[in-house]
Amino acid sequence: MIIKRILNHNAVIATNKKDVDILLFGKGIAFSKKVGDTVEVDAIEKSFLLKNRDNMTRFTELFINVPLELVYVCEKIINLGKIKLGNNFDEIIYVNLTDHIQSSIERHKEGIVIANPLKWEIAKYYPEEYKVGKQALEIIKKEAKIELAEDEAAFIALHFVNANLENNFQESYKITEIIMNIEQIVKNFYVTEFDQESIEYYRFITHIKLFAHRLLAHEYYQEDDDDDLLALMRKKYPKEYDCGEEVARYIQKEYDYRLSSSELLYLTAHIRRLTKNLY
Repeated sequence: MIIKRILNHNAVIATNKKDVDILLFGKGIAFSKKVGDTVEVDAIEKSFLLKNRDNMTRFTELFINVPLELVYVCEKIINLGKIKLGNNFDEIIYVNLTDHIQSSIERHKEGIVIANPLKWEIAKYYPEEYKVGKQALEIIKKEAKIELAEDEAAFIALHFVNANLENNFQESYKITEIIMNIEQIVKNFYVTEFDQESIEYYRFITHIKLFAHRLLAHEYYQEDDDDDLLALMRKKYPKEYDCGEEVARYIQKEYDYRLSSSELLYLTAHIRRLTKNLY
């Protein structure tokens, strides 16, 4: 492969036989090299080929100043996420997660700790991603000799949520906030806590997650022909319906969106399943 650009002593952009740009890493890979020289295969330790040109550009600029060891740490964390979560993530996670961890380490060295106010909610609503986040902190501690605050586990978890849902980081954060607020409305209405290990709770939270994702993406549910079924549900389960209406008022107030009869019907049904053993 032929060197197209030298980023630092440990990283270059090279072109392969198909004239495709590839980011190559290796300790001293660019030492005594210049543009146009050939890269020895045994000098290559890692290679990255991102399909999206913008991602490749961001990735390249980012790694000009990122230590090679941290590149390996972040790749190890991403590979762990792929194994543990079983998802194919958007390649942008290589850029975003590495950038975040690099910034977190720099803040840590300066004695700056950023608290995550939704840490426990993220741990509750995205338990598998949060586990990966905590394991990521152990990897960073072992490999980089830096012990980041536990709040970082939640931030890392959201990067995996974000890469899987293909929405931006702020939207992932907002989705968590919507879930938290709706759950709190239902808990306050029934003055109770719910069994977070139950299948009913899992189904309820999954329904709210998907709704929140659609709400923020402005992908509204168009069907609105369940008025008769909703009237029947209201008559049979008046308390669950009233709780659903309270949630609907919150959505209307905060997001200027009125739930359709179908959406209110499904929400009431999930509330019924969640609360059926309370009385």
